[in-house]
Amino acid sequence: MTSSSLQNLRVAIVGAGPAGIYAGNILTNSVVESGGTVAIDLFESLPAPYGLIRYGVAPDHPRIKGIVNSLHEMLDAGTTRFIGNVEVGRDISIDELQERYDAVILATGAIRDAALDIPGIDLEGSYGAADFVAWFDGHPDVPTEWTLDQREVAVIGNGNVALDVARVLAKHAVDLRSTEIADNVLAGLEASAVTDVHVFGRRGPADIKFTPIELRELGEVPNVDIVVHDEDFAYLEGLVPSNNQLKVMLRILQSWRTRESTGASRRLHLHFYHSPVEVLGDGKVEGLRFERTEPTGEGSAVRGTGEFREIAVQQVYRAVGYYGTPVIDAPFDEKAGVVSNVEGRVKDAAVTGDADAPVIAGLYATGWIKRGPVGLIGHTKSDAMETIAHLVSDVEGGRLSAPTVDGDVLDLLEEREVAYTTWDGWLALDAHERELGANHLHTRERVKVVPRDEQVAISRGALVP
Repeated sequence: MTSSSLQNLRVAIVGAGPAGIYAGNILTNSVVESGGTVAIDLFESLPAPYGLIRYGVAPDHPRIKGIVNSLHEMLDAGTTRFIGNVEVGRDISIDELQERYDAVILATGAIRDAALDIPGIDLEGSYGAADFVAWFDGHPDVPTEWTLDQREVAVIGNGNVALDVARVLAKHAVDLRSTEIADNVLAGLEASAVTDVHVFGRRGPADIKFTPIELRELGEVPNVDIVVHDEDFAYLEGLVPSNNQLKVMLRILQSWRTRESTGASRRLHLHFYHSPVEVLGDGKVEGLRFERTEPTGEGSAVRGTGEFREIAVQQVYRAVGYYGTPVIDAPFDEKAGVVSNVEGRVKDAAVTGDADAPVIAGLYATGWIKRGPVGLIGHTKSDAMETIAHLVSDVEGGRLSAPTVDGDVLDLLEEREVAYTTWDGWLALDAHERELGANHLHTRERVKVVPRDEQVAISRGALVP
């Protein structure tokens, strides 16, 4: 068995979100600059590419279009082959990939909600934010209907996901008609009974994880009043913002303190220094119990004050973080929610911190499945650079084995009757969605196709765009 080299390198990447696409692009550039050649197959469990950019960000997010255009250019360059609607671990195993490629990179991300372990969290009417986000983004594997028949709802969390969820809940459906929102989601939001959305953060205004542009746009949502409470700003006196981004966000929040109510039909309430301790209700959500917190004076740490409050709500959405998505037969650290690895090299251990665990030759990880669900697009790029640097080093050092099975992996998928999709198939689906948008009652850039079988049929040419 000969070792791998940078000539005719074959690599499989599992996951076609930003992490996987960036890894493929960085690998291609690195190998070409070294005088080598590489063939990359990008496997995705969904029929369409882009991962959480397509199915994890609110349809009215201001930066979606630019990110998608960048990812599109990378895949459209033809150096990476997109293979969609293929579940690694079900349709093809990691072992079978390793037999066919010099290296395999896991970039499956994190699509599940992190747990919030408090009494009552499993009551009817209590949801994970990730499930709601998947619904309003038209994910093909979630129910097409969502019940919004309650007036008062709560969102627990102070990050961008919490802000997206709160904004979609508070926003009037008419103001989403120009986005790519799916028709079933638009209908669900048009029937919404929500009047008050309460967002709760355990820390104070200086510790929010929002970005300035999203926070500013929150105050510009038509016919929605923003409500903040003076008591939450008492600890800010004398505070010097640590950076310009925080300075801008605090200025926005402070301006809302003096803004008069417009009598809007919906209100979005921002509550700080509220630590959830229990979801209240008899069989279904009826309220939330919080302990009031205060700063300890040590960074962003807070402590309980012993003061408890109860607020009436009939739905709860927890947006306290995501949790990694395991790949069958890949080592997984259940506690951290990541693939066990050291700097992107996957380790043959259940615990990432096990220094004695051996590295699995040729198996790598990047993105959230490598480091946990934190950071923005910039972190994803630097993360991929680290992983790819190790992969190239391992190839050049002769630490990888060459593939033992010849032939195109598509032949194996066809033999198993897997209805895989391709980049040309995505272009067909993309054109179809854009045509739906152009011909829609409310003209828009696109209307997402939701059912998986319909996406696959269009992508594989069974339907004519």
